[in-house]
Amino acid sequence: MQLRHKSLLSAALVTLALAAPARAGAPARPEPPATGWQQVGDDARSGVSGLALTGKTTADGAVQALVVHDNKMPGERRISRVAFHPSAPKDTKVTPLAWEGMAPKDLEAIEAVPGSDGEFMALASRGLVYRLHVDGDTARVLDLAPLPAIPEGADFEGFALGTSAHGRTVAVWADRGAGKDRPATVFAAPFAVNEYGEAEFGNVSKAEFRAAYPKGEVRHVSDISLTKSGRIMVGSASDAGDDGPFASAVSEAGRVSLNTSGTGATLRIAERHGAPDRFDGRKIEAVECLPGAGGRALLGTDDENLGGYLKSAPVCGG
Repeated sequence: MQLRHKSLLSAALVTLALAAPARAGAPARPEPPATGWQQVGDDARSGVSGLALTGKTTADGAVQALVVHDNKMPGERRISRVAFHPSAPKDTKVTPLAWEGMAPKDLEAIEAVPGSDGEFMALASRGLVYRLHVDGDTARVLDLAPLPAIPEGADFEGFALGTSAHGRTVAVWADRGAGKDRPATVFAAPFAVNEYGEAEFGNVSKAEFRAAYPKGEVRHVSDISLTKSGRIMVGSASDAGDDGPFASAVSEAGRVSLNTSGTGATLRIAERHGAPDRFDGRKIEAVECLPGAGGRALLGTDDENLGGYLKSAPVCGG
């Protein structure tokens, strides 16, 4: 099955240098490793727990993305817009958006709805999906519903949408798992928004996934992204506390496809995986494969007390 990415950005736009200055008077932070990570949040409430490119540019040439934050308390930020300036990183801006509607707890993923204008699906860790319309500086809740087939004790951290060659949409999501005794469970199903504006999921397929790296108390899936050919790329992450140390990886988990009628999804999770791309020192919670960009992805981190970072890296292949 051929999957089309929801936004078409040129390869030049993913070689971005992003930066956000630390707040005046804030405690000194460790310098990020000299590997292209750029800071976009400076505390535990401004990390990147999910990421969606909007495909839009501003008048001054910046590329815009939406990021969600896993905050839980009333009044805390849930979603922001980030404007990336490829040639002027000092002008990169992070703009908090107002959330209109039932406030979520612990948002972990966001994805653009294929074929829509300004509509996104945001996933909270317990499996509640928020359909949003983002306009200006406001994200408005249009509908909310639970994921299908939620297992007891599930903790979701990844959600992705892709469009088949037949114009139908497939959804892939995952319970993150925990350590050697609890692999991640990856789910897939046909997806649509019906005439009443409600999210609908078709027949659900599922399979287990274990990350090859990091070791120990790993979250086997911390995010999911789909390539245009239906490959499932996953982030995996571990942390020893709010100040780290952190470790992450991105690897190919398998493939997904829809049948020609669009009534079912075929999910293939490989028993053995190739060597993952490792990112020590960071807790990756957002992976967004980019089309036409040499297999590059935009990666986001939620490094707890150390804030949030973004980086472009060639981890998605074809």
